[in-house]
Amino acid sequence: MVHSINFAEEFRAVSVEVMEEEWLLSAEQVRSLLKWIRGLAGANRSVHPFMCTVAEQALLPREARALRVSDVVLPEGGGGKLTARRNGKAREIPLQPQSVEFLREWISDAGLQEGDLLFPSARGRPLSASDCKQVWERAQEAVLPRDELYWWRLGEPITVLRDSCLVKWLTTGISPVTVAEWAGVTQRWLELRYPHCFRTENTETDRDHLSTGSVLSDVSN
Repeated sequence: MVHSINFAEEFRAVSVEVMEEEWLLSAEQVRSLLKWIRGLAGANRSVHPFMCTVAEQALLPREARALRVSDVVLPEGGGGKLTARRNGKAREIPLQPQSVEFLREWISDAGLQEGDLLFPSARGRPLSASDCKQVWERAQEAVLPRDELYWWRLGEPITVLRDSCLVKWLTTGISPVTVAEWAGVTQRWLELRYPHCFRTENTETDRDHLSTGSVLSDVSN
């Protein structure tokens, strides 16, 4: 029985799709995309903070759509935490002060209460995947370059925001063990998904750079 379980785990690991460095979005591209989405007239007002949270906390879109106000702890003047859930398992992700401020402002402006969805649709239901995808595709068309080298990025799904955040964490020097815990994956999954992050060793954790490199720095004002 033990051998069967190990074989299944190894099979899942081997089947991970590789995400090379050139397939990711730069921090500047993410900021530009989020800024464009924020200014999109007629879009559901929850789409922008939803996208920002996916990009800043490396969430899967379905995890972010399920969040409730009670899933975030937002103290004044400091860092907080977010509880994400997948397949019945909960995990905590730290929130940088700028994320805390951003979410506090969003909750206040939207008039959300403790038990409400954090990113509700206009009718108070979870955001639909199709609506988010439509806005995301429009943002890509408007913002991303159309040169011969990167034209294919126009078709990248929303999950590229999560991938780009996870790589930012790894290359900033956050321990792969910690990144795996925050992302709800294994360290082996990270190694297979982002091999370029493990070709050289990071020797220093630069948490100050992680904070100042937030994609929220240009999109929350």
